[in-house]
Amino acid sequence: MATDESTIDADDSTVGNDDSPFHARAEYDATPGDVVLELLDIWVFTPARILWNDYRGRFGIILLSLYIAMGTVGTIVVPEPGIGQGDTLMQPFQSLEHPLGTDGLGQDMLGLMVHATPNMFRMIIAGAVFGGVLGIAIGLIAGYEGGTLDKVLMTITDSVGSIPGLPLLLILVALIDPSNPYLVGIILNIQGWTGAARGIRSQTLAIRKKEYVEVSEAMGESKSNILFKDALPELLPMIIFGFLGGATGIIHASVGLYFLGILPFDHLNWGVVLNHAYQQSGALYSLDAAHWLLIPAVVITGMTVAFVMLAQAFDQVFNPRVRARHEARKRNREDPELDDDGTVTSEDTTQVGIQ
Repeated sequence: MATDESTIDADDSTVGNDDSPFHARAEYDATPGDVVLELLDIWVFTPARILWNDYRGRFGIILLSLYIAMGTVGTIVVPEPGIGQGDTLMQPFQSLEHPLGTDGLGQDMLGLMVHATPNMFRMIIAGAVFGGVLGIAIGLIAGYEGGTLDKVLMTITDSVGSIPGLPLLLILVALIDPSNPYLVGIILNIQGWTGAARGIRSQTLAIRKKEYVEVSEAMGESKSNILFKDALPELLPMIIFGFLGGATGIIHASVGLYFLGILPFDHLNWGVVLNHAYQQSGALYSLDAAHWLLIPAVVITGMTVAFVMLAQAFDQVFNPRVRARHEARKRNREDPELDDDGTVTSEDTTQVGIQ
């Protein structure tokens, strides 16, 4: 009986949070290969199918893939921009050698856009990861521990969040003089973690009271295991939406600050191109130089739209009804006698009754 009771307790620890689409339930009779396939299906294959079946997700994936290709393969295929590559202010679509035209220095606009993309991705990744990791860590610890530690962490969070953003950036830029795009991304999101920490703390407070967390605590599970295995799957929607929102914010902030000339022009990016277009040729008031301003604006808008579309599509990924429908269709493919809702068809039921 002792063995049976321990088995029942272990099984109870894996139920209770079925609402979480990413909570993996272990089966004791499953092989390691089956467990790996099940985890891949839960975390990769099913979300990918849901994203691809949503037109917003499909559009966002395709558009973001184009930018990734532009920042990787494109830098190899497209030559680096250089002064005097062509005639100054050549208009777009007039030459195969310079399909997007040239700027006021004769640099190829396509080369400028392509070779500025890697630095944009470096700023986005560094800033979003920094803000996400710090916000998740502080929110989880404060929400789960509570008490004095919660008060101290939230006081620090609110204090940092209350500092005016632009003056703080100006001070940090003057003190640090950032030239590395990774460092620029972190500085741009220096306050971005505060909102994430607040939101994750509030969600963790609710998760801590759920039955499966109490069962894990009663079984002597460590706090780290409870946070990573029980709390994080529930927080995935907020984490992903925060990452995508942070990426969009870093794009806008970096382009705006480079355009205003606040950040140093130590590396090529789309904001630097916009600044040169406005300062050197008055592209805002000249039709001959308008493409120098419009092309970077279109490229920036395209990446922003890709992240926005993905964020909207991820709402479907975390919708339990949508995931249940995909699971039913998967079971239907494996067993044709099942309807889309996973039940036996009426025709087969009739045949079984006749037999």
